[in-house]
Amino acid sequence: MEAALVSVGTGVMKPLLSKIYNLLKEEHSKFKGVRRQIEETKDEMSGMEAALEVLADAEQLDAEMRAWKEDVRELSYDMEDCVDDFIARVDHERGRSTGLKGFFDKLKKLKPRHEIAGEIERLKARAIEASKRHKRYKLDRQSPGSTTTCDIDPRLHALYVEVGELVGIKGPREHILEWFKSEASSTQLRVVSIVGPGGLGKTTLANAVFETIKSEFSCSALVSVSRKPNMKNILRDIAERVRVEDYTYNDDERQLIDKLREHLRNKKYLIVIDDIWDTEAWKTISHALLNNNNGSRIITTTRNSTVASFCSSQGDYVYRLEPLNFADSRRLFLERAFRYDCLCPPHLKEILERILEKCAGLPLAIITMSGLLADQTAEEEWNRALAAIGSSLAKEPDAGDMTKILSLSYFDLPHPMRTCLLYLSAFPEDYIIEKHSLIYKWIAEGFVCEVRGRSTYEVGESYFNDFINRSLIQPAKLMDNGQVVACRVHDIILDFITCMAKEENFMTSFGDAEQGKKHKVRRLSVMSRKYEMATMSSWDLSHVRSLATFGSFGQNSLVEFPALRVLDLGECEDLQSHHLENIEKLLLLKYLRLRIAEIPEGIGKLKYLETLDMRGMRIRKLPSTMTRLQRLTRLYTDLDPSCLSDGIIGQLQSLEELENVFVPDAELERFLRELGQLSKLRKLSVNVTEAFDSKEKEDAVRFIGTLISSYNIHLLRITYGPNLPFDPMPDLLFLSLEPWCPANPAAFRKIWFANCYIDKIPSWMVSLVNLRNLDICMYRTGPEDVAVLGGIPALAFLTLETWYGRNGRIFIRGFRSLKYFKLEVKCCGTAVEFEEGSMPMVEHLQLGLKGHNRECVNYATDFGIQHLSTLTKVDINIDGNNGKIKRLIETALRKLRYRLTLSASGERCNHFEELFTELYFRKAGSSVQQKREGAFCSFLDRVFEEINQDALSRLMVLDVQRAHHVRSRSI
Repeated sequence: MEAALVSVGTGVMKPLLSKIYNLLKEEHSKFKGVRRQIEETKDEMSGMEAALEVLADAEQLDAEMRAWKEDVRELSYDMEDCVDDFIARVDHERGRSTGLKGFFDKLKKLKPRHEIAGEIERLKARAIEASKRHKRYKLDRQSPGSTTTCDIDPRLHALYVEVGELVGIKGPREHILEWFKSEASSTQLRVVSIVGPGGLGKTTLANAVFETIKSEFSCSALVSVSRKPNMKNILRDIAERVRVEDYTYNDDERQLIDKLREHLRNKKYLIVIDDIWDTEAWKTISHALLNNNNGSRIITTTRNSTVASFCSSQGDYVYRLEPLNFADSRRLFLERAFRYDCLCPPHLKEILERILEKCAGLPLAIITMSGLLADQTAEEEWNRALAAIGSSLAKEPDAGDMTKILSLSYFDLPHPMRTCLLYLSAFPEDYIIEKHSLIYKWIAEGFVCEVRGRSTYEVGESYFNDFINRSLIQPAKLMDNGQVVACRVHDIILDFITCMAKEENFMTSFGDAEQGKKHKVRRLSVMSRKYEMATMSSWDLSHVRSLATFGSFGQNSLVEFPALRVLDLGECEDLQSHHLENIEKLLLLKYLRLRIAEIPEGIGKLKYLETLDMRGMRIRKLPSTMTRLQRLTRLYTDLDPSCLSDGIIGQLQSLEELENVFVPDAELERFLRELGQLSKLRKLSVNVTEAFDSKEKEDAVRFIGTLISSYNIHLLRITYGPNLPFDPMPDLLFLSLEPWCPANPAAFRKIWFANCYIDKIPSWMVSLVNLRNLDICMYRTGPEDVAVLGGIPALAFLTLETWYGRNGRIFIRGFRSLKYFKLEVKCCGTAVEFEEGSMPMVEHLQLGLKGHNRECVNYATDFGIQHLSTLTKVDINIDGNNGKIKRLIETALRKLRYRLTLSASGERCNHFEELFTELYFRKAGSSVQQKREGAFCSFLDRVFEEINQDALSRLMVLDVQRAHHVRSRSI
C-alpha cells in the first residue's frame, strides 16, 4: 500500500484508512459489535480521500469548500483517535488473568467496548453527512488544481533598485564584477549562481551586474523562470531578447533550442536566468546556451543551494548573498520610512533597532516594515508594528508582497515537507532547534516514512537539509565539519508558518486558544508562565497529539492528554516527579523528552514508546518496568555505571540507538554481554572511564577492539577518560587497532575516537566501504597511514589529529570522495603538502599549524593548497604570529575563490623533539644539566613498554633523532 503519511492538507486520512484496512483483515472476537460500523465508515471516508488530496494543492478556496475540507480533516483526526484508543485498549487487555479474576476483568471491559462502539457510530454518521455535502457541491465551480498568481508588485522591485543601488548592493556587485574580471582571459562559458532566501535582493543584484557589463557583449537577455515555468515561453523570451529572427510561436522546445544554439554559435552573449526553482528547468535552458568559446557569461539566481551548485557545477562560481549589515539595514529603512537615511525621531530610535533586529537584514522585510510605518511618528504605531513581527505580520494588508513570496516557497514544497515545515511553528522565536530531536518528532507524528530503501530518519534528514538549501531555516549550530546539527527559523518565516498552522488547525500556541472560536486542539505549544497556565483547564485537551512546554508546567495533569503521541518537557522550568504521575495513561505515546533525574516507574506501560530523550541528566537507576518497552528504539541519557548491573539494557530488544553510557572497568565485560543481546543496535556512544593501571588499560583496549570487531554497529563514538587539555601522559589511551578487523566492514558509517591515540591506521580500514565520517587521533602520521585513509572509498568527512608527521612531513594524496578535511598538527616541525590530484571533491578545509618561524613548517615553501580547486571554505589557525608563514599560505590561496578565515595566536613554539624532551624531564625530575639524548630515548622506551607499544616507541625515537639531524643541518 502507499505510504500512510499524516499531512497538513489531508489530516490523518491516509494512516486512518490504512489502519482500518488492517483491522478488517484480522479475524478476531475483539471486533465483535464494531466490525459493521468500521466497514461502513471506511467506505464513506475512502470516497472523500481523493477530493482532499486535490484540495490540498489549492492555494485559494471558497468559503463552502474550505469549510467542508476542514470538517473532513477534523473528522479523520477524531476517527483515528477512536481507532487508536480501541487498538490500545485491546492490546492492553492481552495477557490478562483467567479464571474468576478473568471473569470480572471481562465485566469491566464491557463498558469501554460499548463506549467505543457508540463513538464509532457517531463518527460514521458524521462521515455520511460530510459525503452527502460533498456530492451536493459542484466541483466545477472551483478549479482547485490551479494556483494563484503570485507576481510581486513591480513597484517594490523598482523601489529596491532605486534605494538598494546605494544600500547593500554595491559591495556584492563589485565582488561579482571582480570575479568576471579575473576570468576575462578565459574564452570558456562561465556561470555565476547567486543564491539566497526570497526577498534578499538576488534579482536586484543580478540586474545591477547585468546593466553594468551588458555593453561588453554582442547580445544579452534577462528572463525569469518562476516556480511552475512554461519552458516554451521562457525559450521564446530568450530568443526574442537575443534577436533570433526565424523562430515562430508554434515552435516546440526542441526547435527553439536548436534555433538558439545556431544563433548564438559565434556570439559573445550575456544571459541572466532569474528565479530558478529546480534543476530540470536549468537542464532545458542550458541545452540552448552552448559553450561557443567566445567568452560568454551566464548569471543565475535561485533560493536553493542545490540548484545553485548544479548550475555552476563545471568549476564556476556560487555567490551566496548575505543579509544586510545593521548600518545598511538602518539606511534602507529610513530611506523608505522618512525619505532621508539619517532622519529618525529620537523617541523611535530604540524601537527602530528592535525592528531591524527582527528583520535580520532581509531587504524585503525591511521594505515591508518601513512601508507600514512610512511618515508615521507615533510611538504607539511603531510598537504595534514591532509586535506584529512574530504574531500576525502576514495578515497585515500592506505586507502582501512578502506573504506572496513566502507562499511561493511554501506551495513549492512536496506535501510531506509542508507538514514538517509547519511543525516548526511549535518553537518560540530565536529558539535553537536540535536536528535529531526534530526529526524523531516528525517520525512519531507520522510525517515521514521510508522511501526507496532509505530509513525514516534519512528521509527526515533530507527534508531538514532541503529546508536549509531553500533558505526556509537557518543553520544555528554546526559541527567542525560543517554539518548542521541545529537550526533556527527567521522571525518573518516563523510568523508566516504560524499563521498557516493556525488556519489549518495544525498547531496551537497557547494564547491562540483563548481567542476566537473554540476548536479541538490537535497540537499544543505552551510558552506561558504559571499564572497563565490555569486558563488551560477550561479547554478540551483530549485530542492533543503533541505537547511541548517552554516555561512552567503549572497545575495541569497528564490525564488531560490521553491522545498524546509526542510529549516534550525538556524545556520545562519547574518539572518535578509529581508532574509525571499518571504517565502510564498515555498509551499512544511514541516520543518522550524529559529533564529530570529520575525515570518514572509508570513508563513501563508505554508500550508504543520509541524515543526516550533525557540528555543532560545523569540517570543512576533504571526502573525494572522498562524491560516492557519492547518498541523502544532510541535511548538518549547519561547512564551512570550503576545502571549497568541490573541487566535492563540488554532486554530492550528493539533498541537501535544508545547514547552516553559511562562504562567503568568493572562493567566492561558485562556491558559487552548486554550489547550482544541487542541485535538491532546501530548507534552507540560510550564513555570508557579512565584506567589507572596497565591491566585496566588492557581491558579498555580489549573492550574498544571488541566493539569494532564483533558488533554490527553503524555509528560508533568512543570517549576515554575525562576531557582534559592536551597532555599526552597519562590521561590518554594508546591503541593498536590492526588486530581488531570488523566482522562486517560494510556496517560502519561513522567512527569517532576522543582521547584515544592509535599507533597507525589499520590496513583493514580501507575495506570500510560505507564509512563516511571518521574522527581519529594519532601520535605520528606516516605515508602508509595517509595511503590507507585516502583509499577509503566513501569517506566524506575526516578529522585527523596528530603530534607530527614522520620525517617532518605529511603528504596528502588520494581521498577521492572527501568533502571536509580537518588536520591539526600539535607540534612544530611538520610540513603539510597537498599533492596535485588529491581530494578532487573537497569543499571545506581546516588546518591547525604551528607558525612561529619557518622551521615550524619544516621550511615548506608551498603547501600545495592551490591544487584543491573545488574548495569553497578554508579555516586556518596558526599557533604563532609569524608574518612569513601567513604570506606563504596567502600566496598558495591567492588564485582560489572562497571564504578564508586565517587566525593566529601567540603560543610558544614546541618542536616535537623539544616537547618530548620536556616531558622526559618532567617525568624523571632531572635538572637541565642532565639532558642527554641517550637517557631521553631510554625514557621513551620505558614509557611505551608500559603500554605495550614497543614498536611505536622505537619509531618515535628514530623520528626524533632524524628530525634533530635535519634541524642541525638546516641551521
